[in-house]
Amino acid sequence: MNRRDLLLGGAGAGCRWLTPLGGLTACTAAAPALRVALNGWIGYAPFFLAQDLGHVPESAVRLLEFPSNTASMMALVNGEVAAAALTLDELLLAREGGLDVRAALVFDESAGADVLMAPQSIDSLTALRGKRIGVEATGVGALMLSRALETAQLHPTDVVKVPLTADQHVAAYTAQRVDAVITFEPMASRLRALGARPLLDSSRFPGLIVDVLAVSAQITPHQGEQLRQLLDGHFQALQHLRSNPANAARLLAQHQQIAPDAVLAAFRGIRLADAAANRGWLAGQNPGLSASARAVGQLMVHAKLLQRLPDTATLCDPRFLPEAA
Repeated sequence: MNRRDLLLGGAGAGCRWLTPLGGLTACTAAAPALRVALNGWIGYAPFFLAQDLGHVPESAVRLLEFPSNTASMMALVNGEVAAAALTLDELLLAREGGLDVRAALVFDESAGADVLMAPQSIDSLTALRGKRIGVEATGVGALMLSRALETAQLHPTDVVKVPLTADQHVAAYTAQRVDAVITFEPMASRLRALGARPLLDSSRFPGLIVDVLAVSAQITPHQGEQLRQLLDGHFQALQHLRSNPANAARLLAQHQQIAPDAVLAAFRGIRLADAAANRGWLAGQNPGLSASARAVGQLMVHAKLLQRLPDTATLCDPRFLPEAA
């Protein structure tokens, strides 16, 4: 279970699941719906809200829920979907692996959702020297650990890295199998209840942990129109979330399988990107996402997650964003 696997929506049945992109089934009309892979991570939830509000009909877009971003990426690799919600580091991995995909949307960036938790006895980052740090074996975990060590002016060999999945964080800390852990909500709150406190969080590193919609470069013109409809509905859903959070939380609670208050709490710690922010991320001569990709790529090369620095020339595809007002 990685940081994007935690808040899973219910799996669909029947035609909700996969058929090849170009094929027709009894559930599709002459013009098949655009298939989009995602999981229950809260940053992706406005897609569901857009459909609940009627902005994006299921006849145009089918949101296919998977248990992890890895599974979503594999669906993209296999041509089963035209787009998939991924983290930026996963997008870079997919592109290095030869998959021609581009970022058509930035959902959010982590602004405190990812955090390094430690007991009161570890009162500074430098006090982590010689300590066991629990961390997921993912790009996000490696990025947070790298930044923490860099901030503390520690070398990777100065600490003991203990690979843990997210569902093991609290138990490992409680059993004292680790001295500190890089985690996220709701595990961070559970650790606080056990006396742990945050030493560092992702708000210190804007642009480092970003969620994007990766879209195949081979989408058809008709799929492009469906994608525009999805993104327009997404931004309308963000506006509804801001103007009527109680109603939005009630609708999303069904997908997230948590209480409405917990839905709103889950949005804390991420910075959702509206249409204007997306133009800054994806459009222009120097898109913000390209700068983030170069910074993330350097960290990933250093952590041996990538073999080379990413080529950002074709990383961003802003064609499907709504026109600026």
